[in-house]
Amino acid sequence: MSKSVQMSIKMEPELHDQFMAAVATTHTPAAQVIRQLMRKFIALHETPNQTTIAAMQAADRGEGTRFGSTEDLFKDLDI
Repeated sequence: MSKSVQMSIKMEPELHDQFMAAVATTHTPAAQVIRQLMRKFIALHETPNQTTIAAMQAADRGEGTRFGSTEDLFKDLDI
């Protein structure tokens, strides 16, 4: 079994109350939901993530969308 650490998070009372009410409806411990959210966040921000790898592989095959500029790419990504 891996070692556990504790974490303290500051938040607005309203956010805390809404979160606790939401997790209560799922009968899931709040700590479990936080761990799930953290894992999803990490997966989305891995460098490179699976989406980036797939796009790079498609580009290597000559597939995918081509952009004339970085600005066009960012506009397409809504950044």
